[in-house]
Amino acid sequence: MPMYENEIRPERALLVSVDTGDFDAQVSIDELEELASTAGAVTIGQVIQKKEAPEKATFVGVGKLAEIIAFCQSNEVDLLIFDSELSPSQQRNLEKLTGVRVIDRTTLILDIFAQRARSSEGKLQVELAQLRYQLPRLAGQGTSLSRLGGGIGTRGPGETKLESDKRHIRRRIQKLEEDLEAMEKRRHQMRKRREKDSVQTVAIVGYTNAGKSTLMNALTDAGVLAENKLFATLDPTSRALTLPDGRQVMLVDTVGFIRRLPHKLVEAFKSTLEEAASATLVLNVCDASDEHAAEHLEVTQKLLSELGYEDKPIISVMNKCDKVGDIYSMHTFGKTVMISALQQKGFDELLTAILKELPPTRRKVELMLPFSQGAIAARIRNEGAVEEEEYKPEGLYMRAIIDIALISQVEEWLI
Repeated sequence: MPMYENEIRPERALLVSVDTGDFDAQVSIDELEELASTAGAVTIGQVIQKKEAPEKATFVGVGKLAEIIAFCQSNEVDLLIFDSELSPSQQRNLEKLTGVRVIDRTTLILDIFAQRARSSEGKLQVELAQLRYQLPRLAGQGTSLSRLGGGIGTRGPGETKLESDKRHIRRRIQKLEEDLEAMEKRRHQMRKRREKDSVQTVAIVGYTNAGKSTLMNALTDAGVLAENKLFATLDPTSRALTLPDGRQVMLVDTVGFIRRLPHKLVEAFKSTLEEAASATLVLNVCDASDEHAAEHLEVTQKLLSELGYEDKPIISVMNKCDKVGDIYSMHTFGKTVMISALQQKGFDELLTAILKELPPTRRKVELMLPFSQGAIAARIRNEGAVEEEEYKPEGLYMRAIIDIALISQVEEWLI
């Protein structure tokens, strides 16, 4: 009986890269294999060719292309995945010569995003990125613009739009841009409201699969999907986090980063990533057990700089430290805290570090207010958080969290 008789056989993928010396090709293609697995493909081989520059027509050289064609024919390859962005003509030439469907790194990541998006904004962002990327690649496909057959690189909200003409797609792009602009205005208003209400925001950023969602769940019981897959969560999640001094901050989980994240995707998800750029404090979460941990930290630091997050506090949160032998030999940036989100170790140190980096706005106090100070008591009730209140013979006892601006007015009654 065939192994996949009652189920869909995973697509068999061959990964291809041209090593020009601009980046570590082996590390990048290994990550591409993880991405392919996340999308549902089975990688059956990797091909890396060293060249000064990719071929204009076929990306790889003639000899290497002949090897790829032979490998595809003898190994039932369904899909060629290139670890760089292909031009429309390169993609068409490769598909014609190999007889195999061809996608590139950007298409693969968009496919994963299409699977992961849950919120309305996330779905619109994915569709917009897909259509912008696919529009110049429609040339030469005649009146039928769909890519038949399904599979990786063809999923998501944008796929049905490929059956329309370019004019229709451009109209759809314009509509998506307008919808996203309206959503961004609402998001901006929410940020302004948080600022007005003195709500501080702590953004969790970092390399995909570093444990951000696990940390979010452990700190706030948010119920965010946490899987050992790249881009397991795509949509931002916000939850209240109570700090040791009693104040609450808004903890925001964001989309994960990867090496060579295509610029188009950074642009498409800018409104989501701006939650991190506008945060009071950023937690740069990194998988300490990964041999490329230092590079992952650098990738995130660079993307934060591109988003305009400069001169603001960042804490490097080295997660999965229970899997590391000598944690003190690791390369880190700035303020660093060692934790294990899964085992909930190091959380006291993390919360203390967050407190130290956030500008102080509130303080927990104990007061014995004279009965004549009813106006002050009312203000504390309205603007602060009262934990305990009791009328005693000598006055009104209150234990509360109040704004620092109020401290000077109640100083004489502090216990």
